[in-house]
Amino acid sequence: MAMSMSAASGSGSSLRLRRPWPVKKGEASSATAVVGWGRKGKVKGLCAEVSGGGRNQVSVDRVNGRKVNGVMHGSQAPPSMGTGTAVFAAGDGGGMVSVNAFKLGRFVEDRFVYRQTFVIRSYEIGPDKTATMETLMNLLQETALNHVMSSGLASDGFGATHEMSLRKLIWVVTRINIQVDKYSRWGDVVEIDTWVAASGKNGMRRDWIIRDYSTQQIITRATSNWVMMNRETRRLSKTPEQVREEVKPFYLDRRVFLYGSCDNEKIDKLTEDTAENIRSGLEPRWSDMDVNQHVNNVKYIGWILESVPMNVLEDYHLTSMTLEYRRECRQSNLLESLTSMTTGETEEYPASISSCKAVLGSTHLLRLQEDKAEIVRARAEWQRKDCI
Repeated sequence: MAMSMSAASGSGSSLRLRRPWPVKKGEASSATAVVGWGRKGKVKGLCAEVSGGGRNQVSVDRVNGRKVNGVMHGSQAPPSMGTGTAVFAAGDGGGMVSVNAFKLGRFVEDRFVYRQTFVIRSYEIGPDKTATMETLMNLLQETALNHVMSSGLASDGFGATHEMSLRKLIWVVTRINIQVDKYSRWGDVVEIDTWVAASGKNGMRRDWIIRDYSTQQIITRATSNWVMMNRETRRLSKTPEQVREEVKPFYLDRRVFLYGSCDNEKIDKLTEDTAENIRSGLEPRWSDMDVNQHVNNVKYIGWILESVPMNVLEDYHLTSMTLEYRRECRQSNLLESLTSMTTGETEEYPASISSCKAVLGSTHLLRLQEDKAEIVRARAEWQRKDCI
């Protein structure tokens, strides 16, 4: 593919891609894509043009009643569409579609529960064609953030409320427990419910359930605890009374797990002496960072699994996982992943395990490679894939 790049002095640059093969008789002229680049904070709009065809047009003014940054492609949106509408015009003379057709989700149960539906995409599955644990955790996070946004609480932070933003506060997760009864496959549709409740004096609990959309069977349950941190000092903070009053109307006193069914036990610390497998040299990438300027909590799962034996990953599904977050991780950090596997049936792990009743257990630690400071402790249970 031919490529050329040009830059305007101090303003940005454009990247042009051309089709390398010749145009045959009767065939449309070759397509050219032009991508514009500009400094962050300076870009006021984005326009993508494909030559040899019509312009696509998207105008977004408001989503769920909240004003968002507009993105214009091609000609301006008709004024008759008004605010609160996104317009999609396909090619030359394509039909108009309201943003209502692409709603993020909806409130149920007197607005205490937020519900959103997702299709499992091809890039969200693993080698066995089922959704990965990271996919499930990403969907839970997406639903939670959309819950905050749709409620009208969201400010300029990653799920932070207006009062939190005024005080430079952000949410950080301290513990998550997820239990999976069945993994969805590529193309399956899942429905996720989420709600929040108070957790102690200065925390918040968020729960989720995932249903198979076609059967309405609950296939996953999860719960989490959150606290506030100052985004500049990176120190934990008490919950200001203004923030408490802001979120209190959304609290629902309902637990996703029955008493005793949630993993609330302390997770033992692994060391070089107690770990069976250690994987060093794990390096966060720029794309692993989130808007709170640290590694997103879901990214840790992939690094934890780096030290799990390959035959476990191939033959077993994670049925339960508890993560205990102990400190932040930045892009400049180098990490180590430690794992220890256990089973209640035999010390000869795992070749002698063939029964569907047999469950493997594992303990994990993700730590900084330089000073061995703990990032995440984790505990998990595994069951054979042919038994789920």
